[in-house]
Amino acid sequence: MTDTTSRSPGTGRGVKGIILAGGGGTRLRPLTGVLSKQVLPVYDKPMIHYPLSVLMLAGIREILVISSPEHLDLFRRLLGDGSRIGLDISYAEQPEPRGIAQALTIGAGHIGDSQVALILGDNIFHGPGFSSVLQGSIRHLDGCVLFGYPVSDPWRYGVGEIDDQGLLLSIEEKPSRPRSNLAITGLYLYDNDVVDIAADIRPSARGELEITDVNQVYLEQKRARLTELGRGFAWLDMGTHDSLLQAGQYVQLLGQRQGVRIACVEEIALRMGFIDADALFALGREYGNSTYGAYLMEVASRTAGEGGPTGGFTEARRPESAQRTWRQPPRKGR
Repeated sequence: MTDTTSRSPGTGRGVKGIILAGGGGTRLRPLTGVLSKQVLPVYDKPMIHYPLSVLMLAGIREILVISSPEHLDLFRRLLGDGSRIGLDISYAEQPEPRGIAQALTIGAGHIGDSQVALILGDNIFHGPGFSSVLQGSIRHLDGCVLFGYPVSDPWRYGVGEIDDQGLLLSIEEKPSRPRSNLAITGLYLYDNDVVDIAADIRPSARGELEITDVNQVYLEQKRARLTELGRGFAWLDMGTHDSLLQAGQYVQLLGQRQGVRIACVEEIALRMGFIDADALFALGREYGNSTYGAYLMEVASRTAGEGGPTGGFTEARRPESAQRTWRQPPRKGR
């Protein structure tokens, strides 16, 4: 099996990843009557591929997926142990949804003595140089790093106020008079102190372990920073029928107009050096006659032609289905 030690390129420090894919998805019913919302399709791939891609872009390879007992097997069947794309994926149960910070207590053994990146399973992030932003944040991590996104309706979100250096000054939950327009997104980076901090958090009035309480401890220690995802970035939360549809349309539009496949975890695995072009080509072939599979084979072919990591793959073996202009093969019997 591929060495899956979590290392962010250039940092030399271990980082673990956690995807919180729990909750009942009640706002998406009846779609979530028998399925976890994080396996619902967002255009051409399951929802969980989007947060998974973020952790991969950060250079993280050891990832824990947390979900409810009745849904956990879906993720095992979908993602396996992660080795096909150079990852080491494990799983843990969240018996009842008791707040985002519960992921840090459930995942304490997974975190061990490492830093950790926690991401919610229904968030999409996309923007130029995002991999460098993530890796830079991890490289200089001392405390916690949150990510803020400017919104026109900040009273609907947790809002962060920062100084000129990006130091977090205050956090407000759905304020009636927001001090800024920076909504705190569902991506959190923490040093190893978060294991003890989360263990000491007590349930709020609504019976949940609030992530804001964790962040507040770092804020009081003056070790909380907020990175603004400004112009050119997109952050989408897929918690409602409308936002799920809008997310799919956004992914479709970029793919059709710019040829950009957002959150293509197989391609990201190649770009990050987790797998080679041979492995990518084989993954594309497994998807049969789908345009997604054809895209993977095309990327593998192009990488081989540019002298990338091929593992023996040669451009001469590039099939018609991997051409830029993809054509559906004729059906049998016609």
